[in-house]
Amino acid sequence: MTLAHDVAGSGPTVVLLHSTACDRRMWDPQLPILADAGFRVVRSDMRGYGDSPVPDGPYNNAQDVVELLDLLGAEEFALVGSSGGGRVALEIAARWPYRVTGLALLCTALAGHEPSAELRAFGEREDALLEAGDVSEATDLNVDTLLGPHADQATREKVREMQRRAFDVQLAAVEEFPQLRPEFDRADITAATLLISGDHDLPDFRQIALRLSRELADARHLELDWAGHLPSLERPEAVNPLLLDFLRGTHAGSGRDLRS
Repeated sequence: MTLAHDVAGSGPTVVLLHSTACDRRMWDPQLPILADAGFRVVRSDMRGYGDSPVPDGPYNNAQDVVELLDLLGAEEFALVGSSGGGRVALEIAARWPYRVTGLALLCTALAGHEPSAELRAFGEREDALLEAGDVSEATDLNVDTLLGPHADQATREKVREMQRRAFDVQLAAVEEFPQLRPEFDRADITAATLLISGDHDLPDFRQIALRLSRELADARHLELDWAGHLPSLERPEAVNPLLLDFLRGTHAGSGRDLRS
């Protein structure tokens, strides 16, 4: 299955991987900015999100993304991942390190992370609401938990729409198939990495960023004192320059002329 996706612009390829509270529409504030700056921007919906149907068998998100990029002829690419999309980006960068030129991770999740009491309580509350059939309340829980104080009402409604769409699509599935978890070693990641965390986020995501900043060979960590879990939506005017500066740096010496 080919993931639902959009492609905009031309130049070095940048892949945008969405949070599992959202879908590819979360990157609406970044897509035109990156394309206008001289990048070919690819964004896709993971299975069961946005316009991609739920899995029809065992699957692997990282493999799905790489197969899409193969179809698009992208031999090398930078990855920008938010939350669960960051976890997918880390897997791609470890399994196919020779293809990844840069890795920007916004409030990334991490395979094997032991959740804090706060994160466990959030997950248990979400599960209880969904089991009770209260999808609206579960959606509101995600919006209220994940967005920081700078998110305006339009942003809150956009996240609510994307999260509700994901719940509706996934809850309607007749059968649930497992995601395959191939082994990989994060020590194999060679790409320069930008780690972003938010002071208004759950504590786990700052802890993950700090851990990765120590583990990865070429990583720096930037804390945003205003941000919640979805800074690229909360204040795109602050995040977009950070992404542009980083992505231009990953292609320094590539021979490509990126627009200033």
